[in-house]
Amino acid sequence: MLNIASRIDKLPMTPMLRKILLLTGIGWMFDAMDQGMVSGVMAAIGADWALSTTQLGLLGSIGLLGMGLGAGLSGMAADKWGRRTVIMWTLVIYGVGSVLSGFSVNYTMLLVLRFFTGFGLGGELPAASTLVSEYSPTRIRGRNVIILESFWAWGWIVAALVAYLLIPVYGWRMAFFIGGIPALFAAYLRKAVPESPRYLESVGKITEADDLVCKMEKQVGITQSSENHTTELQNQVNKVRISFLDLWSKKYIRTTIVLWVIWFGINFGYYGFVLWTPTLLVAKGFTLTKSFEFTLIMCLAQLPGYFSAAYLVERVGRKKVLSIYFAGTAIAAWLFGHAGSINEVLMFGCMLYFFSLGAWGCVYAYTPEVYPTAFRAGGSGWAAAFGRIGAFIAPFIVPVIYKFYGTELGYTYVFIMLTGVFAVVSLVVALFGRETMGLSLEEICDS
Repeated sequence: MLNIASRIDKLPMTPMLRKILLLTGIGWMFDAMDQGMVSGVMAAIGADWALSTTQLGLLGSIGLLGMGLGAGLSGMAADKWGRRTVIMWTLVIYGVGSVLSGFSVNYTMLLVLRFFTGFGLGGELPAASTLVSEYSPTRIRGRNVIILESFWAWGWIVAALVAYLLIPVYGWRMAFFIGGIPALFAAYLRKAVPESPRYLESVGKITEADDLVCKMEKQVGITQSSENHTTELQNQVNKVRISFLDLWSKKYIRTTIVLWVIWFGINFGYYGFVLWTPTLLVAKGFTLTKSFEFTLIMCLAQLPGYFSAAYLVERVGRKKVLSIYFAGTAIAAWLFGHAGSINEVLMFGCMLYFFSLGAWGCVYAYTPEVYPTAFRAGGSGWAAAFGRIGAFIAPFIVPVIYKFYGTELGYTYVFIMLTGVFAVVSLVVALFGRETMGLSLEEICDS
């Protein structure tokens, strides 16, 4: 009799998995809306409350600090109480925080609420990607997680539309309301998302795990023998528990270091440019409305970035796609920083979004694959938490470099710095990354 993992890996794309992907992706989209609208509202809030660049940097960073704490704690929570519970409650925390942010009466209140919002957002992402990864058969696992990540692009596109059409008319508070209220509805819809069978098996809930896999098998016409596979599966349960310190054991230390470098680099580089792009474009001489328009056009390039990565990741492998897309992001950052005309800003900006979001998708696909079920969400969460340190630092460093070199050269030097970060990550992946394509989650962790 096949165990839970082997039966999942033999399945095609089932209706249950499509529903899980959709409902999880909708929540992911609202998370992205929040991040996208922060980049849009920073310029508007700065003008409304006469904030300094340092204050704006803290506003951009505080939510990311919350994301780091949320990722680390929720990953451990997901390993203890389940992936489903975490992805529901973290989305509620995010939605409430976003709505309340729209009622902020001063800068301090907004900072506190942005931290609260970030905590929910950061807590959801590792648990959600882990859930989809554990539900997906080996041959489409990477593709499915990148499709989940592609909902981020739709969230950014909606956020860019809100920034372009509504913020100049109704003000920045409207952006937070639009992001938060639908997210609470999405959290309600997630009640229909079942728990991961791999997680249920790992904690000894064999009957529940078996029932879920049987349901997926029936959906595609697969029937098991009449034997009592619940009893047989019970004998296969492995309740090994892994602690945070085990991430640094001989077996996992290389994996952990590579993951943490990837997460730190992509967070530092991505948030270094994405939160400041509208503001930097305004400083470069474009109007606020025009900068929102440019950002909207660039966001559209995220979709082909995701879909191309989803196609390639199951054909050429995670390692090659990660290395190539990080290298592409480095080149695009250099070109964007030296853009001199409107056409160059748009073309190189689209390249930057294409490669960076393709890389993001592959990072989320790769991360849950390299740790065992007992600590998959926790290991993913700690990698994401460390990465958010880079995201927290970047919005502070960008204005420092910009001010140091002045308005003429500052813009260029910001992107030279980001080019170096993306290039280093590409090299680390190429030299030390592991290939996980075509291997079951259990094979990867046993190797």
